[in-house]
Amino acid sequence: QAPHNTERQRQSQASGQLKAMRRICVFCGSSFGARPEYREAAAQVGALLARKGVGLVYGGSNVGLMSVVADTVLAGGGDVIGVIPDALVAKEVAHSGLADLRVVGSMHERKALMAELSSAFLALPGGFGTIEEFIEAVTWSQLGLHRKQCGLLNVCGYYDHLLALLDHAVEEQLLRPENRTLVLAETDAETLIDKLLSHRPPYVEKWIGRAQS
Repeated sequence: QAPHNTERQRQSQASGQLKAMRRICVFCGSSFGARPEYREAAAQVGALLARKGVGLVYGGSNVGLMSVVADTVLAGGGDVIGVIPDALVAKEVAHSGLADLRVVGSMHERKALMAELSSAFLALPGGFGTIEEFIEAVTWSQLGLHRKQCGLLNVCGYYDHLLALLDHAVEEQLLRPENRTLVLAETDAETLIDKLLSHRPPYVEKWIGRAQS
């Protein structure tokens, strides 16, 4: 009986890993932004995820670009997992239409669970929260805590300045060129999603600050 249970557990773990490989975590704004193109891009991402059979993991909110992505995936018959801190549920911003809404105790728990459930990360336009969550995911990749690809959907040049900052960090020898490649950037949603699902980021063991002989 014990070996049978062990094999069943292995199959369950393998199934969970397979499902995780077909989910993308999307970070994006809790507002719609100034341009209609941002909302259009969010809807396009949601439609593509549903059409490709790729699940969505996101922050569980029913406002702004976050709601656009989730609603579009749901409308296309896709799978959505929302992860939201209980403090935000109390403020009535949780999406009430999700079959799988996971309520956690803190923002730290939220980010950890979203990362665990996903195999890649995609950022649409957004503010402090979006940028912070995306950069943390990239940092975890740099540190070798996961091997999951991270990509920016650069709608209307929204992330041009962030990408320029990363290039500047390389020029100033504060970011290794190999680690700069951890951040993908595309203007086409389907191209970015396909790259996120088909590429694994490099892992560079050495640090810039080590003494050179």
